[in-house]
Amino acid sequence: MNDEEPLLTIGQLADRTRLSVRSIRRWSDAGVITPARRSAGGYRLYGPDAVVRLGLVHSLRQLGLGMEEVRLVLRDETTVAEVAARHVAAVDAQMRALRVNRAVLSAIAHRGSTTEETVLVNRLARLSVEERRTIIEDFMKEVSDGLRGADALKERLHRSPLELPDHPSDEQVEAWLELAELIQDPDHRARMRRMLELNAPGRPGSSIWFTLHVVQVVAEARERGVDPAGPQAAAVLSRLFRDADRAEVLAALRAGLTADAQRFRRLLSLVRGNRPRPIAEEDYLWLERALEAELAPRT
Repeated sequence: MNDEEPLLTIGQLADRTRLSVRSIRRWSDAGVITPARRSAGGYRLYGPDAVVRLGLVHSLRQLGLGMEEVRLVLRDETTVAEVAARHVAAVDAQMRALRVNRAVLSAIAHRGSTTEETVLVNRLARLSVEERRTIIEDFMKEVSDGLRGADALKERLHRSPLELPDHPSDEQVEAWLELAELIQDPDHRARMRRMLELNAPGRPGSSIWFTLHVVQVVAEARERGVDPAGPQAAAVLSRLFRDADRAEVLAALRAGLTADAQRFRRLLSLVRGNRPRPIAEEDYLWLERALEAELAPRT
């Protein structure tokens, strides 16, 4: 340091850096910045380089670095870039946690959750990838083992696993919470197994819940104003199911409605970050009325 350069008191440093005297004194006590010497009266005096160092200290502290990391940077024992790289990962983790917190709070507020529900929702939101996979695989095992087409269903799940991304949206987290609660419900599992049993490949109603064709044909009929109880509806049913037993087709349809298959499929799509199919409730209800009309005794 040039002996002719003026030394600065803590007050003068505060004026130049716009930092508080208290902060400068605290950082000086911590050894982050050191005085060049003391005055005759014992006051700390700093060289002009302290202005630059304080600016760096302030910036690093605002970015979340701890005092020990700041000291390492100022001693040239590490670089700002190295410290920043470590903090990027930490900040990413904090942001993920905050997103989950926000989604959980939003879900609790939206549902008006009780104390018990709040604990459950929070637990489900924070499950690990492996824990989520275990829940899904346990569900698939219970609802499909031993059924025709079970292997194909499991293979489809493995090709498109149900996993939240590293940065899930609020919608994805909320969909996962709803789905996780649904698939752990024993009653829903029983209804889903019955649906899969009646809609297995080769069964009369197997196309109802696993293809878009049925909904498209019914939607076209509804747009034309076809009465589900009228003679034109019979032609629509023949187009869809040919000579299949209408009672079995109706049972397969009702099993899916009872299992809330549309809601289940919608939640799967949302968790995966896909746009879900439009809800076709009216189309399925039209189909149910048409099947009922065809099965009704003729008078």
